[in-house]
Amino acid sequence: MTQRNEVGFFIFDVESAADGDLIASVKYPNDELSASEAIERYRQELLADSDGKRDFIPYTFQVPVSVVIAKVSHTLELLDLVSLDEPDFRSHVMTEQFWRGWEVYQQPTWVTFNGRSFDMPLMELAAYRYGISLPKWFAPKTKSFEQPRNRYNQKCHLDLLDVMTNCGASRFNGGLNLAAELIGKPGKMSVEGHMVQDMYDKGELQAISDYCRCDVLDTYFVFLRCSVLRGELSLDREQELVAQGKLWIEERQEENEAYAQYLAGWKAWQNPWTTPAEE
Repeated sequence: MTQRNEVGFFIFDVESAADGDLIASVKYPNDELSASEAIERYRQELLADSDGKRDFIPYTFQVPVSVVIAKVSHTLELLDLVSLDEPDFRSHVMTEQFWRGWEVYQQPTWVTFNGRSFDMPLMELAAYRYGISLPKWFAPKTKSFEQPRNRYNQKCHLDLLDVMTNCGASRFNGGLNLAAELIGKPGKMSVEGHMVQDMYDKGELQAISDYCRCDVLDTYFVFLRCSVLRGELSLDREQELVAQGKLWIEERQEENEAYAQYLAGWKAWQNPWTTPAEE
């Protein structure tokens, strides 16, 4: 069992689905649409507005349907990985466990990829929706630059996309998938984020959770390489941790199909400092 004082980082990812009743009430109050009809109309409007490129509904109209957290030690070892409220996946329960877990584990650093603009505000809004108080997260009586949710407070929330883009000064085309592929990790496999709504509508909650698990594993390995980039970890030590992480997954692949799928997509990173040059 993981000891609470061992955990220094919570690496997490959230998958969400649209609240059709909310969309119907807010966007189409006079049209008497069902939840599914409201979602479909909104998606079609988004497609039209983006020349057919995007139908992803804003997080403000969504609720969490899967939350996966990797518990990582202060010295960056992967200790555990949990899918909250599995197999029930109740949104209000996942939200409560998410925030109370952060408190119980003595406020480890949240680590995400693009979580500052999506995952974290989604979880804050879910807490608002379900009446969950977050005094330690908002810390309203603390100086603004010391508050955990301050956008530049990397001690409380390290968004790896901020690392890659200097807090939004540049664009990072390719996202987590590209960052993972660069270091030989699977990246996106059979599922991508835009597919989650349709999967949810079909009741494929476990498949969504499995997809979320794989995203969290990608984020963990990207976190390790970013730690090398930031000068907090040597490349040799990172490679040791990667090997340990792979062994952790291998030991659990019979427990969860997602781990076997992740290993199937694993590619060896070619280290240019040790790989012999071609003749």
